[in-house]
Amino acid sequence: MAFQLPALPYSNNALEPHIDAQTMEIHHDRHHNTYVTNLNAALENAPELQDKSLEELIANLDAVPESIRTAVRNNGGGHANHSLFWEVIGPNGGGQPTGALADAINNELGGFDKFKEDFA
Repeated sequence: MAFQLPALPYSNNALEPHIDAQTMEIHHDRHHNTYVTNLNAALENAPELQDKSLEELIANLDAVPESIRTAVRNNGGGHANHSLFWEVIGPNGGGQPTGALADAINNELGGFDKFKEDFA
């Protein structure tokens, strides 16, 4: 099973004016895709690993042959990180935190507005 570049869950221009469409195209279609391509290339000669999920590969790097371990770690990790990245940013994201995070910000940092002010 070859790994694939996941589709963006929104259009390349959905984050404008903060991130322009060309930057998104370069970052997703080229940069992230390079991680996927390199991970698949590293696994070409390791058929015993080709049916493993990305999470299984990263969690069990000791089971990956040393000759490809660095490539699997770096490119698998880059693929995993970017796949998460596209999900946590988005055109309708942001806003005030809730739950335990909001409680911690309120208690430790004086509230969300103060947090933004202090870290801006």
